[in-house]
Amino acid sequence: MATNESLKNNIQKQNNAPGQPQGTTMKGLLSSPAVMNRFEEVLGKRASQFTASILSLYNSENTLQKAEPMSVISSAMVAATLDLPVDKNLGYAWIVPYKGRAQFQLGYKGYIQLALRTGQYKSINCIPVHKGELQKWNPLTEEIEIDFEKRESDAVIGYAAYFELLNGFRKTVYWTKTQVEKHKKKFSKSDFGWGKDWDAMALKTVLKSMLSKWGILSVEMQKAVIEDNEERERIDITDAMAEPEIIDAEAPEEKPSAQNADPFDGKPVDISENDLPFD
Repeated sequence: MATNESLKNNIQKQNNAPGQPQGTTMKGLLSSPAVMNRFEEVLGKRASQFTASILSLYNSENTLQKAEPMSVISSAMVAATLDLPVDKNLGYAWIVPYKGRAQFQLGYKGYIQLALRTGQYKSINCIPVHKGELQKWNPLTEEIEIDFEKRESDAVIGYAAYFELLNGFRKTVYWTKTQVEKHKKKFSKSDFGWGKDWDAMALKTVLKSMLSKWGILSVEMQKAVIEDNEERERIDITDAMAEPEIIDAEAPEEKPSAQNADPFDGKPVDISENDLPFD
């Protein structure tokens, strides 16, 4: 299996060899034996289809084309090791440009998929809550009352996540839209994902918080959650990438101080029409 230096040298030799495609282009890099062999080791016969999806994604995103090409490929390799598609329309995983480099970001559907693979979840879901639907939410007892027939508009006021394990344990969380916006402002390094699909990023934020604190996590899931809080640089496909290495466009969460603690936390709230948190 290729090391950092040997992989660089192999690609360099291929770029300089007569009749070989120009490896500095994304298409050339993906078609190089060094890169293709690495994807085949992980994906087998699905490697060609997966690399085609990388090229399609790259060609459709102008901002991604400004990122260092090998960082795009290495980020896609993370999705491959987790067996998640990089098609942006599916929402399982994202390749996000940040400061001239590409970074892997797990989508909320990716978190759900990894959780379901543990075989411990009876049900799991997260949804946006619209104006008029939320009747009551008690953060202490986690009693929530939502009446979907009372929706007043399509305006989103918050996000709810829920799971039930096979052993009967249940967990519900609810974040107001204001809480999500505060989190984004404090921790988000890039607006790429938020600009593409704000609701999807908000759902991911709430679901990730719930699962990392209360969920049953497989080794694969533990790696995803831990690494999702860390910023790492990724240049080449290496031996270490056999283990998932994940980067999110968010900094590690910090515990809120007493000064900026959300007064909504820890207090039973009975939401009337005039008290709905709406932006």
